[in-house]
Amino acid sequence: MSIYYSGALKRSQGIVSAIGKELKRVNLKGVNRVTITFDPFAENVKSTREFLFLLSTPRVVQTNPKCVVKTDIVCNRQPAEVKFSLIESAQEKLKVKDVRLLSSNLNTLEILQLCNRHISTAAPEEEDTGKVLTKAEKQKIAGAGKKIQKKK
Repeated sequence: MSIYYSGALKRSQGIVSAIGKELKRVNLKGVNRVTITFDPFAENVKSTREFLFLLSTPRVVQTNPKCVVKTDIVCNRQPAEVKFSLIESAQEKLKVKDVRLLSSNLNTLEILQLCNRHISTAAPEEEDTGKVLTKAEKQKIAGAGKKIQKKK
């Protein structure tokens, strides 16, 4: 009796590469503010702190420099929470004002996956500005439009 093949052709690279893949997909263009609330003495707060660190990486900040990341540290045994306040166009698209993730029982990868599923999809589409022409290309186009004049 043989075991049939199921799965991928190659092995997974691990949790670190999965977090890296999800981090590349994070897009905060549809977000005004991210508020992260946690109790530093709680047991399951490590993943929330790691997510806070990952939000401050230059690549994520570059997606929306106007997005404010605020931390609220509380000592009342409140569960960890990540709250995304959306811009108006994202509010209309998702039909909610803000998105809250209760992150106390989630690991870092799951928080990033939820962020990509609910937040990155709400980002407004980029407008295509067209191709930027160099000075030489502009002169070439302008020169082609002129007729060659014969000398008399």
